[in-house]
Amino acid sequence: MAETTTLYGDFDYIIAGAGSAGCLLANRLSADPACKVLLLEAGGDDKWRWLHIPVGYLYCIGNPNTDWCFTTHPDAGLNGRSIAYPRGRVLGGSSAINGMIYMRGQTEDYDGWRNAGNPGWGWSDVLPLFKKFEHHYAGETEFHGAGGELRVEQQRLRWDILDAFRQAAEQAGIAQIEDFNCGNNEGSSYFQVTQKKGVRFSASTAFLRPVRERSNLTVITNAMIDRINFTGRIAQGLRFRHNDHFFHANAKREVILSAGAVGSVQILQRSGVGAGDLLKALGIPLIHHLPGVGRNLQDHLQLRMIYKVNNVRTLNTMMQSWLAKAAMGLQYAFMKKGPLTMAPSQLGIFARSSARQARANVEYHVQPLSLEKFGDGLHPFPAFTASVCNIRPTSRGMVKIVSPSLEDRPDILCNYLSTDDDVQVALESIRLTRRIAEQAALEKYSPQEFRPGPLAKSDDDLIRAASDIGTTIFHPVGTCKMGNDDMAVVDAALRVHGIDRLRVIDASVMPTITSGNTNAPTMLIAEKGAQLILASG
Repeated sequence: MAETTTLYGDFDYIIAGAGSAGCLLANRLSADPACKVLLLEAGGDDKWRWLHIPVGYLYCIGNPNTDWCFTTHPDAGLNGRSIAYPRGRVLGGSSAINGMIYMRGQTEDYDGWRNAGNPGWGWSDVLPLFKKFEHHYAGETEFHGAGGELRVEQQRLRWDILDAFRQAAEQAGIAQIEDFNCGNNEGSSYFQVTQKKGVRFSASTAFLRPVRERSNLTVITNAMIDRINFTGRIAQGLRFRHNDHFFHANAKREVILSAGAVGSVQILQRSGVGAGDLLKALGIPLIHHLPGVGRNLQDHLQLRMIYKVNNVRTLNTMMQSWLAKAAMGLQYAFMKKGPLTMAPSQLGIFARSSARQARANVEYHVQPLSLEKFGDGLHPFPAFTASVCNIRPTSRGMVKIVSPSLEDRPDILCNYLSTDDDVQVALESIRLTRRIAEQAALEKYSPQEFRPGPLAKSDDDLIRAASDIGTTIFHPVGTCKMGNDDMAVVDAALRVHGIDRLRVIDASVMPTITSGNTNAPTMLIAEKGAQLILASG
């Protein structure tokens, strides 16, 4: 491969990554026709039909055409296991392959960011920005917006087993609520989803597709970012590989990294911004020592508890029947309803794992199906999965490159269950799930615990069980955290400390993970980031 580099052109802004943040940023920054914007995406276009059929996540996760197919470092908290770590590799990023759940988190999440020294990030600051990009099925309300680009709708199917689990949760003391997105999500409800009439509505569909033909917006797919070009500590542009050739593009105003909690770290480190000892060991010239780059990795670990059931329909048994599968296909083709519209999880529950918690600290994703892991087929018996995750983990991991090469995958160490508090919440979560499953509302379906199994009873048993069944729920954040301490990477305006004309605007800037699914908060970060950029001129 030739190492010569060709000038691609001059732009006002260059955005690295066309995911949930990058697509929204491209929309906002190119709204001014005098402003030239370049959007670079390492993945391909998003025309494949399974990217738009909601259940298509089954074919997209683990597919190298749509997923980076990362794997994690063997993790002591998972009994030494290495697990798949999906990240979207296509226009729309992870919003093109995710579970489509629209979840903001809790008021205290954002107030916590503000109180940690990040002015402008409190709940009262961000709520209007959430509303700005929403087109919510309920219309304009105190908490929701109408007329924004992102469609947020109710799901288009129901399952008796999920209704029964929700009733059982109520019998166990967890109230039913209407809406998870009003600042306090404690209770049970059905997830709202980023769909339009049964079709996935990714960030690309919402923000990029309507403006892609703007003459001042250039979108390049299959463009691998090599590194940032610097003059001293001033970001001048990006070097990228496209069609087996290297190009460099100049940014007259700013370079913006929106490649996510893994990708933005890789770009910074390859560019010489990060921990000096790591870069020296890899032979990368140091531009600026920022030890926090790649640290503070946070994720929601899900414990996927599975229950066999009787006398009720689940997707497991439906998928054993060719007639049922044909009916599902016809139902979707003609009405855009039924199981093909399914988000991976339909019923959500936010609860306190124990009385010591001041607010909801665990989230359930309850599914009318079961499988060993994503990518495997469904079990041949009727079952449901009650996946429960600690939504405010105290464990912290890290992401680091292993060489300057574009071809080498990063080292991703999650450090799940590495704190006593996370272990305690895991124990409490399993016991809470069992308490719900024992309630009268589920008796007629005779639930039998399949994973981890009823023989796991003692604390030691349950810790081993949590390590065996635990896996990512695909919410990595925090690796370029916002703040002013020694490990912060960006300030409250998302500008990289010590570097001029460079920002990081994606999920990596979260100081602490939000209490719920992270796609909507990532879009919020982009909306806020666009506001900050435009205000700076």
